[in-house]
Amino acid sequence: METNIITISSNNLTEFIAEIEQQNIKNNTIIDCTNVVNLSIKEINLFLPLAKKFKKEKKSLVIVAININFNKVSDKINVVPSLQEAHDFIEMEEIERDLEL
Repeated sequence: METNIITISSNNLTEFIAEIEQQNIKNNTIIDCTNVVNLSIKEINLFLPLAKKFKKEKKSLVIVAININFNKVSDKINVVPSLQEAHDFIEMEEIERDLEL
């Protein structure tokens, strides 16, 4: 399964998320937020509707972020500290989805 990797360089997450929501979900997606300065839990939570949309389509959405308290992130949003962990997470979700069939 192909995985899209999108790197955010802007701090305008609301506009970015709106653009992604308009797209047709075909692949698992990693959103790399490591370049976003001072990313907050509140901003991570902006991805919640998008995460739900991906889950409904049986696709994975993983956010890569650093310098945040992972314990405070909603369990409905997949957030990891590195691209490698994001790929591993998607691989595990793919296995879980295959086992459900």
